[in-house]
Amino acid sequence: MARIGYARVSALDQDLEIQQHRLTAEGCQIIRCEKVSGASREGRTELATIMEFLREGDELIVTRLDRLGRDTRDVLNIVHECEVRGAFVTVLEPHVSTKGEMGKVILTVLGMVAQMERRFIKDRQRDGITRAKKAGIYKGGKPRLNHKQIILTHSCGISVASILQQLNCSRMQVYRVLSTKQLHDATGEKVR
Repeated sequence: MARIGYARVSALDQDLEIQQHRLTAEGCQIIRCEKVSGASREGRTELATIMEFLREGDELIVTRLDRLGRDTRDVLNIVHECEVRGAFVTVLEPHVSTKGEMGKVILTVLGMVAQMERRFIKDRQRDGITRAKKAGIYKGGKPRLNHKQIILTHSCGISVASILQQLNCSRMQVYRVLSTKQLHDATGEKVR
């Protein structure tokens, strides 16, 4: 029986250290980490590895429910897959485990509340952006990557693989910038 920790953050510039320390303190022998959105299971290779190797009696531990997934259905599917394998899921904040009788019910309710809260946050954010635009003070989000640097580096013959290593970003981000450049070239707009 293994205690396996799973830590996840959504953005490359976010830190996993707090989750890792908490999972280590909880006695996890294995901790898998990744920096990827929890909106779906697509691209979450570390979670897929954990799910593949879970055995009967193993325990999958996460610090918070939203680390496991951001959608109630995804979370319940993960919990179900663990149960099919004879494993169980433990969430540390608030402390809930599917090992007990009420664990799955509580996880379902917490997942639904968290999903509803995310919708409220998005609605408030959207309303705030609309008000800021009307007031003329909305500037938009800051670009996380230097688009000009990516385009210049690529035009010098540097491979996409080298660019993503240098900038610590994903392949998809580099290709998105390069495709945006092609669109800007075609329309004559400036590249930021």
